Amino acid sequence: MSMSTPGPERNPSTVKVDKTSGQGKPPAGGAKPAAKAGGAKPGGTKPGAAKPGAKGKGRKPVTPVKVSGGRSWGPIAMVGAVVLVAVGIIGFGAYAAVQGGKSWEDKAADIKGIVNYRAQKNPQIDARDHKDGPQTYVTNPPVGGAHNPVWQNCMGDVYTEPIANEHAVHSLEHGAVWVTYKQGLPADQVAELADKVKGKDYLLMSPVANLDKNVALQAWGYQLKVDNANDPRIDDFIKDLRLNATMEPGAACSGGNTTTGPVTAASNGTSMNK
Repeated sequence: MSMSTPGPERNPSTVKVDKTSGQGKPPAGGAKPAAKAGGAKPGGTKPGAAKPGAKGKGRKPVTPVKVSGGRSWGPIAMVGAVVLVAVGIIGFGAYAAVQGGKSWEDKAADIKGIVNYRAQKNPQIDARDHKDGPQTYVTNPPVGGAHNPVWQNCMGDVYTEPIANEHAVHSLEHGAVWVTYKQGLPADQVAELADKVKGKDYLLMSPVANLDKNVALQAWGYQLKVDNANDPRIDDFIKDLRLNATMEPGAACSGGNTTTGPVTAASNGTSMNK
């Protein structure tokens, strides 16, 4: 067996990818370094920017949209409402405190149209003598003066006929408010007045002949005349003067005369029954 003589040793040639093209030749223009991931090419422009020398062919810059930060009016309105309520409560409390600190005389003076006959110091009105028989009075209806020894029952009594002035004035001395109305006043107005009086102690009500206003209210030394039974001053008068205007604190309103008509000349001073 013959043996061949080994030839010269062959070394495989190596190809550098970054130096040659696929044919083993360097690419034209030389190799360019690869761009860094996520960044701009060295010496180049930022991504998205127009290339140098390009005439308007690059991407136009995007104008940022400004978002208006609108106010939330719901919470603001709620806070405003709470503030208003708080101010109202505080204001009412202050008003109530001031009103609560007033005397009943001051409250009475605040009623528009009220007449304070006590301030006049008229002896005929200020007199408190007990006398039998008919008496003459300064005002119609009377607000004070000499009167019958027997008072008119004033436990929320509603009289449908005129009562004796002499008995009614005695009721005023005890602290009652006497609600009177012109004879012939419409029934609905009479009913409205009656609702204010019925069943309430130290109140009484009756019609009066020749009254110059539709409604007149009397307490001892005070009077208020109005045109309508709906007038809110009626309630104010009753609230502020009932019991407060008494000349005999603690005097009763029950057990009085319950008849209607003028007094007789009899010594007992009782009214004529009708």
